[in-house]
Amino acid sequence: MLLVLLSLVAMYRSALPGEPTIQCGSEPGPSPEWMVRHNLTPGDLRSLQVELVQKGAAKEDFSILMNISWILRADASIRLLKATKICVTGKSNMESYNCVRCNYTEPFQRQTRPSGGRWTFSYVGFPVELSTVYFIGAHNIPNANMNEDSPSLSVNFTSPGCLNNVMKYKKRCIEADKGGVTHVVLSQLVGSLWDPNITACKKNETTVEVNFTANSLGESYRVNILQNQGELGWSLVEENKLTRMSVAISVNEESEGTEVELIPYFHTCMPDCIRRRGLVGLCIDTSGPYPPDNNRSMLGGWVPLILVLLVATWVLVVGIYLTRRQGRSTETSFPATSMLLPLVKVLVVYPSEVCFLHTVCRFTDFLQTHCRSEVILEKWQRKRIAEMGPVQWLSAQKQAADKVVFLLSSDTHDLCGSACGPNTGGASEKAQDLFPLAFNLFCSDFSTQAHLHKYMVVCLGGADIKGDYNALSVCPQYRLMKDATAFHTELLKAPRKVPVKKRSQVCSGGCSPL
Repeated sequence: MLLVLLSLVAMYRSALPGEPTIQCGSEPGPSPEWMVRHNLTPGDLRSLQVELVQKGAAKEDFSILMNISWILRADASIRLLKATKICVTGKSNMESYNCVRCNYTEPFQRQTRPSGGRWTFSYVGFPVELSTVYFIGAHNIPNANMNEDSPSLSVNFTSPGCLNNVMKYKKRCIEADKGGVTHVVLSQLVGSLWDPNITACKKNETTVEVNFTANSLGESYRVNILQNQGELGWSLVEENKLTRMSVAISVNEESEGTEVELIPYFHTCMPDCIRRRGLVGLCIDTSGPYPPDNNRSMLGGWVPLILVLLVATWVLVVGIYLTRRQGRSTETSFPATSMLLPLVKVLVVYPSEVCFLHTVCRFTDFLQTHCRSEVILEKWQRKRIAEMGPVQWLSAQKQAADKVVFLLSSDTHDLCGSACGPNTGGASEKAQDLFPLAFNLFCSDFSTQAHLHKYMVVCLGGADIKGDYNALSVCPQYRLMKDATAFHTELLKAPRKVPVKKRSQVCSGGCSPL
């Protein structure tokens, strides 16, 4: 009996589809899917990361490769995903370009792994050179159709140089130095890392004293005193330890305000090492005390008292400021953080049977009062619509709006008439219904994940998506006031195009079309 159960379990597991894995290979040219038009295409990646890995255990025989990992976005479009293509461009002395295509072995049946985590994959490849800037781009396949936005994700990565603990064993780093890896690594960068801290001063009419910090990688240093590109004097110093050096240089002309040039000689850059410069000042004699100065003594007696008075004044001013600020905070509350952000521009589209004053006006007032929104309504822009035409007007408002809201309501004609009254914008008022036109005009965006985030559906009462408008079901849906918090949060997350300095017409009490 146990054997039968085990065999049944094994048969059940073998019948289940396996988890998708990847099989990667080179694909330098465009993908074949790009030449075929697709009704639906997958969205972009959720994240893309790059890190270095070492291939080969022996230090004298190893290579540095990129470990590129990516996470798929958990949405319904993952069922359309067939492959992910990764292209790497390297820019240093020579430019390189390589692409790989990673095919998924199984179609995705779930938006996340059976364990609950997101789908994560990685590819190890693309050799890495020293101190090179790489541009890594990735996109999912099938690609977006021609003349459509192609969702993709890219990151920049700069490989380290010989100072890196892994890179310092590269052949180029080892061969550059005959006396050890540590010296080569430091000497390659000593021109930019070394700070000699040059100080120079005129000791007397014929002598300039120059002080600087020598570096352990140097062998000798030449110190020049320059004036108008000519030399007033120079000296050669030999030192190979990290220590503070002092040298006196004889000059035969006025040296105050002239320039000091320090030329280091490091064996990796000689004779083209980075030169450092400083100015010659006047030396301060610190061998004996200064002569007494009665005025300075008197001032010294007043300094502590002045400092005490300044501190006391500062404490008093701060105390008064904090007291007044606390008093103001008890009377008025601080504005919310969202008040500092520009308004969210929202285009509201609704069917003609929805009551304007009873439903649309109240919803508009909710957007403006509680959601920091600037509302666009066709009833407020009839003159513009007549001038531009409904199609051009809708297209322009779509581009200007941060969010487009399709408003659905279960209002009946009887309820609308009693609430609005005659000729005040109720359902009985004859006006052009822009809802079907907007639906058909914006419908093409519903199939593209990059554009879908701009649309929202709000249902009031018992309204629901049905009939010819079933395509709206892919948009985020909110039932007010049940989902008011979620709706408010999603609306404020919309990216603003430009700051808005004035609010649109407020719908409160009564609302008449412009």
